[in-house]
Amino acid sequence: MSEDEPSGDDVGGVPLGPEPTLTAAEVAGRAGLPEALARRIWRTLGFPERGDERAYDDQDVAAMSVLADLVADGVFDVDLVLNVVRGAGLSMARLADWEVGALLGRIEEVVAERVGPGRSPSEATAWLFEQYGDRFDEVLLYTWRRHVAAAVARIDTTRAIDADPHTTHLTVGFADIVGFTALSNELSRDKIGDLVELFEVRCGDVIAANGGRLIKSMGDAVLFVNDDALRAYETAEGIIHVVGRDKRMPDVRIGVATGAVVPRLGDVFGPPVNLAARLTQVARRNRIIVDRATADVLPDDQFETRPLPARPMRGFGVMEPLTARRI
Repeated sequence: MSEDEPSGDDVGGVPLGPEPTLTAAEVAGRAGLPEALARRIWRTLGFPERGDERAYDDQDVAAMSVLADLVADGVFDVDLVLNVVRGAGLSMARLADWEVGALLGRIEEVVAERVGPGRSPSEATAWLFEQYGDRFDEVLLYTWRRHVAAAVARIDTTRAIDADPHTTHLTVGFADIVGFTALSNELSRDKIGDLVELFEVRCGDVIAANGGRLIKSMGDAVLFVNDDALRAYETAEGIIHVVGRDKRMPDVRIGVATGAVVPRLGDVFGPPVNLAARLTQVARRNRIIVDRATADVLPDDQFETRPLPARPMRGFGVMEPLTARRI
């Protein structure tokens, strides 16, 4: 057995830390937090209550101590701590599910080759973190710092342009797969999973290439934003090109709306978000439908817009959507 191959006992250990020896009360005491608050933070991170079990270790103490210090120094109050940890918990839970789902099959193959066959998923995961956990940490920290820098830059830009620092003017796009319910009934679970993954990957590539942000993916739909209407239209065109024009992929419909939105907790809220989703309901396959605000700012020398018949749209009354195409 090579030096980087753990023993059988090591492979079966806890992958992310030492053996838990502390109760919640002991963690709270060492961190300098009220026990009730420590338990609330734990739940807000998305973890179940463990009662008086010895389910915690020194890493839990270190994390709680950081939060306690921030509150004691007056940097955060309790409400802000809970807000921040809720975002971290939601994001990390999704990331963990994503990574385990993507990596587990390959990890089990590698462990079978290097350590021996018959290892459980938990043993395989333990081996991965023992060998490469520090490197994963570096990538996650790098990615987080880069995204923080980008988020601060967006806030600076918003405050330089908008009078209200709590809102920002964006163009919102909503793209969804046509007939997804029928597809999900026809395809196997593996195939529908592969389809959803490919849809999100292709959309994410196009959105990033056009300077936008993927706000969220809902399986059969993605919500994205761009700083201006032209880039949002180019994003929508790109999604149609890489998804709707690919005969191996389903058709898509895209709605685009422009206006003031409220960014919060990594999401965006406001009338343009809802309207973009409504517009997809009147879009034809592999077509882009826009609202009047978007049509008014698309360059006249590049685009031709045509109003569609007025129709009621839930939450907006009777509206006149528009088609937009390049001249």
